[in-house]
Amino acid sequence: MAHVTHVAQVAPVASVAPTGEGRRFGRVAIIHDWLVSYAGSEKVLEQIIAMWPHADLFSIVDFFPEQHRGVLGGKHASTSFIQRLPRARSSFRAYLPLMPLAIEQFDLSQYDLVISSSHAVAKGVLTGPHQVHVSYVHSPIRYAWDLQHQYLEQAGIQRGLKSWIARWMLHYMRIWDQRTAHGVDAFVSNSEFVARRIRKAYGCDAAVVYPPVDVERFELGEAHEDFYLVASRMVPYKRIPLIVEAFAAMPQRRLVVIGDGPDFERAAALATPNVSVLGFQPDSVLIDHMQRARAFVFAAEEDFGISLVEAQACGTPVIAFGRGGAREIVIDSPDSEQATGLFFKEQSASAIIDAVERFEARAPVDPAVCRNNAMRFTGERFRREFMNVVERALEAENGVTGVPSMARRWRSA
Repeated sequence: MAHVTHVAQVAPVASVAPTGEGRRFGRVAIIHDWLVSYAGSEKVLEQIIAMWPHADLFSIVDFFPEQHRGVLGGKHASTSFIQRLPRARSSFRAYLPLMPLAIEQFDLSQYDLVISSSHAVAKGVLTGPHQVHVSYVHSPIRYAWDLQHQYLEQAGIQRGLKSWIARWMLHYMRIWDQRTAHGVDAFVSNSEFVARRIRKAYGCDAAVVYPPVDVERFELGEAHEDFYLVASRMVPYKRIPLIVEAFAAMPQRRLVVIGDGPDFERAAALATPNVSVLGFQPDSVLIDHMQRARAFVFAAEEDFGISLVEAQACGTPVIAFGRGGAREIVIDSPDSEQATGLFFKEQSASAIIDAVERFEARAPVDPAVCRNNAMRFTGERFRREFMNVVERALEAENGVTGVPSMARRWRSA
């Protein structure tokens, strides 16, 4: 869900909590894995806090920049013992083996409604039978489940003692992660793709509520120019060098690359005269390029893919790897009145080249159709759908509907 965003321009979300919040929901606790930056999962957290502005906030660590704390409603989280360990600010991820223990130390016994925002351990908080726990899962712990082998390869620990230690730790994390799923009354996922991952990892269903995207910040651009755009953090799974390699083999096609990260030097080294690697750029430059690009190119397998929505909000079609959340965001159709882009089937330079040529041969995509498709992912829609899930979970737990809760249905299956 990560993308290129200049945090300083983000304004806090206005409170949308309903009148009588305390009477409807009782005491509310919100748990987030860690607070260090404003990325995709924090945008979801921002909306949840806006819905329950009087809730108490908990997190493994809280090193969120003070100048941007408005997106959290000005809240400071109650933190775990990891906050006080050596080098926690710069290396808190190194304490992953301690995080299950840390998250279980939060005493939430006085809360009626517990909402976790989880991509690692937040869903593992301890709750009792009198409490309702709704967990918005951005993904089960990726590096402990289906992406374990990719993680070990990228970390360079496929063999040797370090590899066996890492594999044992991830095995333990899987056991803990699956066991703590029993403490959740209702799972919510950010895509059908993640819902399938939840089903495989935890053996239960999840309601799908797509994350909020600030589409209003991205105005429609009608005049598109003759260049393709990539905008992303340059981390290995984003496959930015692969896209650069593909365009290096198409000297007649221009590519602009925006973003920075570990793969920047690799991407820059592969660039040919038709490829401009600009590095990090502020929002104004990013949005300007999104509005003018011929198409936005995306080669990652993402759980969702916020940048795909942002590009379409600008009226720009998307050429994307056809796996993961992209399949729920981009419409690949031969009908020009429905199409917002197209997919390629494998992460290879040849597949990207073929996709670009197919895109060039198709009828032009209507920018207004792209914009209209992006409007499916607004913050207002997120708040409405997430509230519906929470209210259904409360009704089921209180016996209002006469049916057992999601978790009980799963346990009795």
